[in-house]
Amino acid sequence: MTSTTDQKEIKPMDTTGNDTFVMKCGGSTLAALPSSFFEDLKSLQRKGVHPVIVHGGGPAISGNLEKLGIETEFVNGLRKTTEEVLDVVEMVLAGTINKQIVRRIQSVGGSAIGLSGSDGGLIEAKPVSNHAEVGWVGDVTHVKSSILNGVLEMGYMPIVAPIGVDASGQRYNINADTAAGAVASHLGVNRMIVVTDVPGIMRGAGSEKRVLPTVTVQQIEDMIATGEIYGGMIPKVRAAISCIHGRVQEVVIVDGSEPNVLSRVLSGEVLGTRIVRMS
Repeated sequence: MTSTTDQKEIKPMDTTGNDTFVMKCGGSTLAALPSSFFEDLKSLQRKGVHPVIVHGGGPAISGNLEKLGIETEFVNGLRKTTEEVLDVVEMVLAGTINKQIVRRIQSVGGSAIGLSGSDGGLIEAKPVSNHAEVGWVGDVTHVKSSILNGVLEMGYMPIVAPIGVDASGQRYNINADTAAGAVASHLGVNRMIVVTDVPGIMRGAGSEKRVLPTVTVQQIEDMIATGEIYGGMIPKVRAAISCIHGRVQEVVIVDGSEPNVLSRVLSGEVLGTRIVRMS
């Protein structure tokens, strides 16, 4: 736990929101990141920058479902979520993974508070259009940004597990990329950073394969159509597109193993792939 002295060292929040950014990272990616990544987060916090972290946890969910003998399947990239599966999703995301991230940040001297999207109705959701096929998977309808701003004003990083809730109290499993995009859009931040285990969006094959430093929304749509963007990268770029259609100016996809990657991106260094509205 951070001391009172450490808390006083954290600069007050800039109410314009220009010093705040949203970071999305998968639970397994975060678990593999070195302590230096979390040191970088702490350093940014001490300088008056305010990260908001939204995390996933697909592999850990699958592992726990297997241990419990609960069948799981995917429909068009979304985990079919029964109430039984949802209990495990919430346990893993809002419990194990969320608190592991909080502890890692605090172990290097940072300050963090873990939240689920159902806390205070932070992430409001409704069933996805193919609810009959996938069960309790949700689309975000609203994010109560006042809750996140309140946590930031107290000098803590919000660590958000992507569980949604509706007015009746029904829980929803939210894709973490989708949740991060919605959080970024509702907060009105300038930038969202997606931390992955790849260097960015790639084009080409073999020795000709290279990272695209900047792509537009239209270029992404074209690359999905041709199959150049596929698999797990599709929900990441889809969330980026959705986010950019809001108030966010750019989304940057970077490799989390790069030294001081967050500080370098925020300082303007060209790393990974920047997704922008237009060229």
